Order: sequence, then structure tokens, then C-alpha cells
Amino acid sequence: MNSLPYKIVFLGTSDFALPGLKKLIESDFVDLKLVITQPDKIKGRKKIITPPPVKILAQKYNLPIIQPKKIIEAEEKIKAINPEAIILISYGQIIPPEILKIPSKGCLNLHPSLLPKYRGASPIQYTILNGEKETGVTLILMDEKIDHGPIIGYKKIRINPQKEDFPFLKEKLANLGAKLLEEILLPYLKGKIESRPQDDKQATFTKILKRDDGKIDWQKPAEQIERQIRAFRPWPGSFTFWRNKMIKILEAKVIEEENHYPPGKIFLTKNKKMAVQCSQKSLLIEKIQKEGSKIMDGQSFINGHQEIINDSFS
Repeated sequence: MNSLPYKIVFLGTSDFALPGLKKLIESDFVDLKLVITQPDKIKGRKKIITPPPVKILAQKYNLPIIQPKKIIEAEEKIKAINPEAIILISYGQIIPPEILKIPSKGCLNLHPSLLPKYRGASPIQYTILNGEKETGVTLILMDEKIDHGPIIGYKKIRINPQKEDFPFLKEKLANLGAKLLEEILLPYLKGKIESRPQDDKQATFTKILKRDDGKIDWQKPAEQIERQIRAFRPWPGSFTFWRNKMIKILEAKVIEEENHYPPGKIFLTKNKKMAVQCSQKSLLIEKIQKEGSKIMDGQSFINGHQEIINDSFS
């Protein structure tokens, strides 16, 4: 039997990890010995050195922090702590077996999907992209395969498949993950919860999103393109081209106005609104941004670019 509090090492980087880290900081059964996060990065045109969100929160609470380029560089430091558990949320590196075997109760990963569905790097985006009606968070005991280890527990939520975008759903799941930790971490550490294997036959996989994934294919149905716009906000965004200029489509709505235009054709609806034909149905353009210009609503864009009507996006 372990006496309270339990020695914990936390691995995390992005803002998705913040609610979970804060919950650990507030937990009276946790002794947070070390926070490990990614190195500071140079960001923006002004090349400002920017710390990751997890570092900023950890500094606020005067927690010990290290930022190795590779997690294996922290092996000896973690061994010296001899933690009961390592908890990982949105860290951004694959954890090698040398690290996985250090804590007596394992390395636990909080993943933003209902595993084994949507393993990999972009589970929230694919949840929206595929029009799922429910999602959740899963706490697993990590093994050497990505998002493969046995499940300790999970929490589900219903989502609106027509409304939620990536930033909104990410925040909901981050807070849900913190609640899951609050409910099951202590029982797990006390040995009252046993993990169970994932059903690999049910596994689906997601990939790291690249810039080119944001290119809109107007040959797809309008519903699918509209989901892409929400799923890929803000990265990689959803874009098309008109007269060799990149055009970002930031918000759009599916409409069923009857016509026989080819996919990609830009037209005015009966109400004189800007729309684009897709393979099935059309998209009403609500927010749009031309390369080098400011964000506009569809009507303002039309007012300044009358020549786009009856032309096509490529």
C-alpha cells in the first residue's frame, strides 16, 4: 500500500493539457514532483520566443520544470524521483520503453477520443470531419504502440454534428478530461480499478494534418466540406483558389437551392447571397478571406469582386 500523496511526473505541452494539470495541482493526493514540457519555440513574424502553455501554468505554481528536446534525456531525473505514475496529456513526443517502465503504476495517457476509435494525432478533427454525434476522453495505461494500451476509464459527451468546431470541442474535451482524472485517478492508484485491453478490431486511425489537407475538393458533398471547414479551424484551415489567389473559406452553411451548376461554380442565391456548388447541394459563404486581404462576410466580398459571380473556384 502506498501512503498519500502519490509522487507524479506530468508530461504535457499544449493548452489542451491545462485543465488536467490544474486538477492535479489541486488534488491533495498528488505530489507533483516534476513537469516536463517541450522546449520554447520561436513564433510569429517578430520571431518571439514563446513558452508552451503548460510551462506558463507550471511556473505560476512554482513547479519544477524541464524542457528536454527528447524525453529520453530526462530518464535519470525521472528515475531519481521514482514516481508512482507518469501522467501524459498532449505532450507531443513518443515515449520510449525506457521511460514507460519507470513508474510503478505505469504511464497514463489522457486521449481525446473514445478509444480504440480515432487513435493518432488528430482525433478531435476527425470526430468533427466524420460527423460523429458523440465523443469523449479515454485514460489508458501506455504501452509501446501509439494509443494502444489498456483502458483505465473514459467519459462520453454528446456533440452537435452541425455546429461544433475544433477549438470549441477541444476545450470541452480538455475540461472533460480533467473531470475524468478527478474521478478515477485515485481509485486507480489505490489498485481499485483494473485496466482492460482495447478491442483492436474496432480501432480507427488519424494522421498528422498537413497544410495540403486544407485544400477544398468541390467534388465532395456540401455537408462534408462544411464539416471540414469546422474541423480544420484554425489549422490547416480550408482554402481554395480563384485566379491564382488563395481564398480561405472560414464559415459556410449548407443550402439546398436547386441548380445544375458544375462543382466549384460561384453563384448568387435567390436572396443574392454568395454560394458555391458542390457535388451535392451548395455552400452559402458566410466568412471569406482573399490572400493578402482582411476577413469579410460573403456579401462584402461580392460587393468588391463582382467579377467572381459565375466564375469557379479551383
